[in-house]
Amino acid sequence: MSSRTVAGIPADMEAILGSCFEAQTEATARWHAETPSAPDAGGEASPETLRALVLQQHLMNFSLWHVEDVARRRDVDDTVIAECKREIDGYNQRRNDLMEKVDACLLALLAPYLPADAAPRHNTESLGMAIDRLSILSLKIFHMHEQTVRTDADPEHIGRCREKLAVLHEQRDDLAWAVHELVGDFVAGRKRPKVYFQFKMYNDPSLNPELYAAAPVAQPVSGKE
Repeated sequence: MSSRTVAGIPADMEAILGSCFEAQTEATARWHAETPSAPDAGGEASPETLRALVLQQHLMNFSLWHVEDVARRRDVDDTVIAECKREIDGYNQRRNDLMEKVDACLLALLAPYLPADAAPRHNTESLGMAIDRLSILSLKIFHMHEQTVRTDADPEHIGRCREKLAVLHEQRDDLAWAVHELVGDFVAGRKRPKVYFQFKMYNDPSLNPELYAAAPVAQPVSGKE
C-alpha cells in the first residue's frame, strides 16, 4: 500500500481504513489456502465492526470471482451454468447489502469529525463503493500474480502479466489514497457523506416482473353451501 498521507484525516480513521485494506489483501491469500470465512459484525459501529463488514463484503467478491470462473466453462452441463447464475445473483445481492452497511458504519464512525456546515456536495461514489473496488483489485492482484509464476506459460505471457500486475498495484494504491482524500474532504466540510441504497430489484419477487408475472395466482376459497 502507498506511503502517501493525506492532511486533515484523523489519525484513528487513517489507521482504521488502512487496517481494512490490509485485511482484504491478507484474507485473499489466506482464503485460497483454507475454507473462506469472515467474522461476525457487532451491532454498534466500531473499528472491529467495520473490519468485519469489510471482510464479509470481500468474501462475497471472493465467492463471486470463483463462481464466475466456473460459469465461463463450456465443458459442463447447462444445469451447472444455471446454478452458477443463481449463486452469482445471491452473492451480488449480499455484496450490495454489505456495501450499504459499510457506508452506514463509516458514517457513524466519522460523525464526531463532521462539521455541521458541510458543503452540499457529494462524491460520485460512496466510501463503501470504493472499498468494494479495492476488494476486487486485491483479487485481481492475487490472481495476476499467480499468472506470473506459472511454469506452463511462455515468457511472453509471464512478461505481459508482470506489466499488468504493476499497473494493478498502482491502481489499488491510487484508490486507497483517494479514499483517504475523500475522508479528508468530509472532515474539512468540502463534501458531505451519504449512504446510497442500491435497491436491487432482480431478486425481489414483488419488483421483478418476470418473477411476479410467473407466480401462481391464489384461488379464492369458496365457502360451504
